[in-house]
Amino acid sequence: MTKTAITYEYNRITDIKRLNFITDSLKKNIPDGGRVLDVGCGNGVISRHLGQFGYQVLGIDISEKTIAVANQRNTYPNVKFAAISAEQLTAQGETYDAVICSEVLEHLDQPQLLLHTIYESLKDDGLLVVTVPNGNGPRELCVTRPMLKARNNPALWTSINKVKSALGFKGTTAQSQADNLDHVQFFTRNDLRHLAQASNFKIIQFAKTNFVEDVFPFSLLTKKVKFLQTLDCQVAELLPYSFTGGFNTLWRKNIN
Repeated sequence: MTKTAITYEYNRITDIKRLNFITDSLKKNIPDGGRVLDVGCGNGVISRHLGQFGYQVLGIDISEKTIAVANQRNTYPNVKFAAISAEQLTAQGETYDAVICSEVLEHLDQPQLLLHTIYESLKDDGLLVVTVPNGNGPRELCVTRPMLKARNNPALWTSINKVKSALGFKGTTAQSQADNLDHVQFFTRNDLRHLAQASNFKIIQFAKTNFVEDVFPFSLLTKKVKFLQTLDCQVAELLPYSFTGGFNTLWRKNIN
C-alpha cells in the first residue's frame, strides 16, 4: 500500500525544522495513536501536522479567533480544537502522553503558572516539547527588542509601520492570528533550566533552530530564497548555542 505523502503548512525552513523536531520526538517517545495536547495552538498548524501521523490531538487556545481558523482548516477526525484555557482543561482531569508548548512561553507574564498546569495534564511518563526564541539570539537582540522600544516613540513607530507595510509585513504569523503577539520573556538556556526546575521538570534535550535568516535586512532576501534558509539552519548547527535563533527542547516530569 502506498504511503500518503506528508504535507507541510509552513513555508519557512526553520518552521519546518521545528515541526520535524516535534514530530520525531513524539515518534521516539510516545505510543502510536497517543494523546497529544497542543497548548496555545494558534491556527492549529502543529496539531494538524501531527494528525497526519495518527495521534489523537487536542489543540487549545484562549483566542477564539485563532480557534475558528484552526477548525476551518481542519480535515482530520483525530484532531480537535477548543477555545479553552489550559487551567479549565486540567480541571476536567484529562491527561496526555505528550504536551506541545511551541512559541508560547515568551508571550506570558507568568510562564511558570502555565507549566504547573501542564504538569498536571501530562502523564508521569509523558513528554513535554517546548520551543521558544533564544532571548539573546540574533533576532531577539536585533529586531524584537528594538521594535518594542520603538513603540515608546509614536512618530518613529508610525514610520516603522509604514515601512513594514510597504515591505509586505502583516503583523501576524503562520502559527497564529492572535491580536497580541508581543514577546515579554527573553529566555537563555540557563533561564529555561531554572524555569523547568521551578516547575518540577527537567530538560533532557536542547536543539537549535536558525541563525540570521529572519533578521532584517537579511530576511528581505532569505524569505525569497529557500536555499539560503536551509543554509542558515545548517550554519546554526555549527555555532554555539548562544547564536541560535531559538531553542527546541524536550522536558520530563520530576516524579517525587
